Amino acid sequence: MEEGSTHKNILKSPVLLKYILHTSSLPKEDEQLKQLREATGQKYDRVKSLMNVPVDEAQFITILLKIMNAKKTLEIGVFTGYSLLATALALPPDGKVIAIDMDREAYETGLPFIQKAGMEHKVNFMQGDALLVLNDLIEEKHEGSFDYVFVDADKESYIKYHEMVLKLVKKGGTIAYDNTLWFGTVAMSEDDEMEDSVRHSRKYVIEFNTFIANDTRIESTIVSIGDGVTLCRRI
Repeated sequence: MEEGSTHKNILKSPVLLKYILHTSSLPKEDEQLKQLREATGQKYDRVKSLMNVPVDEAQFITILLKIMNAKKTLEIGVFTGYSLLATALALPPDGKVIAIDMDREAYETGLPFIQKAGMEHKVNFMQGDALLVLNDLIEEKHEGSFDYVFVDADKESYIKYHEMVLKLVKKGGTIAYDNTLWFGTVAMSEDDEMEDSVRHSRKYVIEFNTFIANDTRIESTIVSIGDGVTLCRRI
């Protein structure tokens, strides 16, 4: 694994990142997760492959879910399903994860590895616009029933997702938002050089971070792992 080209992490020290990966993360990576990651890299270019969470972030999520004893979870934004499989592996035998994404083809790239891991029975993949699917879940009386929600989708809609998942997660439950440090650009000046695609979403991430910091319905913190993960606990 070439960390510089395949690993998305806010940590800017290549030596320290390599130490973390090779001392802790990669040796503990489940075999099917490894194969899913490699299959993603073979099918998609380097930039698109980074849509999956990095190995160390997936393991952070795994430990968090086990500490929480989470059983019913929701994932918004799946891609090929690296974080989805990590979640399924962390849940008890009767645990469930509803996974929402527009791109079934990407999901089906990772599906064989979910099946080989014996986790398909835990996964309910729902193809469609996440806001519409979330509204359906609310109408179907799923309010206040999820232990954990993971959001890794279009940044423009993060605040809208937040309003809806707050209705779905139980009191004391956890919501995790990915990419909330956005390649470190949230702390950069508007005049600093960055790719247009990064600049476009940067303003939405900054707006979301400010919104979350002032939301009295939750307790929250930003964790500097991966590309930044904001953890929220519904009060």
